[in-house]
Order: sequence, then C-alpha cells, then structure tokens
Amino acid sequence: MSESVQKPLPQRQSIHPQTGDTWQSIAQRELSGEPLEQAMASLQSWNLHVFARRVIDDATGETGNPILPSDIVFVEPPLATLG
Repeated sequence: MSESVQKPLPQRQSIHPQTGDTWQSIAQRELSGEPLEQAMASLQSWNLHVFARRVIDDATGETGNPILPSDIVFVEPPLATLG
C-alpha cells in the first residue's frame, strides 16, 4: 500500500487589523508600494466580507463599515486555483 503525500496548500497573506485601523491605514502599512487610492480599492475588493458589513453608529446614526481587530483582512488577491 502506498501513502500519498499531499503538499500543503499555499496560504493567502492576511492580517488582523490593529485597533482603529481604516482602509487607508491598512493600505499605507501593508501596500505602501502602490498608489493609496488603488491600494484601498484593492483591499476592499479582496475583503468584501468586511467592506460590505454595515453597522449603524449609535452616537451619530450614520451607517459605516468598521474594521474590527477580530477581522481577517487579506492583503493580496485570491490565489489562482490549479486544476
């Protein structure tokens, strides 16, 4: 009987945000080599699970999409699938 050895799958780079992080602060820190607006747009498109979340701020009544320290934020696009 032969054993098959599976290679580990590549892991997509991600971070846990720091308290108070915004799309801008993450873009400046993690994607500093790209123009800021482009880096922010990339982060938002790679992280729709965070960007699309809407929360009403009790103090202002405004709707926003806060980034929480418990979120997982991808800092690179989805990896290509083989197959």
